[in-house]
Amino acid sequence: MEEIEFILDSTKESMNGSIAHLEKEFLNIRAGKATPQMLGGVFVDYYGSQTPLSQVANINVPDARTITVTPWEKNMLHPIEKAIMIANLGFNPMNNGDNIIISVPALTEERRRDLVKQAKAEAEDAKIGIRNARKDANTEIKKLEKDGTSEDICKTAEDDVQKLTDAFIRKIEEHLAVKEAEIMKV
Repeated sequence: MEEIEFILDSTKESMNGSIAHLEKEFLNIRAGKATPQMLGGVFVDYYGSQTPLSQVANINVPDARTITVTPWEKNMLHPIEKAIMIANLGFNPMNNGDNIIISVPALTEERRRDLVKQAKAEAEDAKIGIRNARKDANTEIKKLEKDGTSEDICKTAEDDVQKLTDAFIRKIEEHLAVKEAEIMKV
């Protein structure tokens, strides 16, 4: 029984990891409203090493369509501007000598549909992660059955794994529905 509890706990942990990864990926899919996370993947050449933008500058969102980046060192303005361009986020940064201002363009209908497709692809990846965790758990349970654990206990454990799988797939669907509504809201 202890081994089965361990299998169920590790399966749940793995499935929670898939959900956490999905939430992180959803943060990178912009829904038209400016957020500091939009620049989360930008790395700046800071004295020869690639450093996350958030570690060399202050990122603010004064309104829903604007991001301002204020470097802690004035000489970092041009490398930051260059890094934002290289990141290919679809932004056109403007340097005013003190900070960098990024106007976040409004999303077109076509771009919104593309973002929904991207969100659905991320959700599908998360579901694959959940199913892989289920497969791993069922494989472990089958090993226990071969090693002499009773068939009834193993069958119950497999049912528990399936219930976990169904619950986590439902969570993914809920996350996707919320993100889709957020993206399509004009």
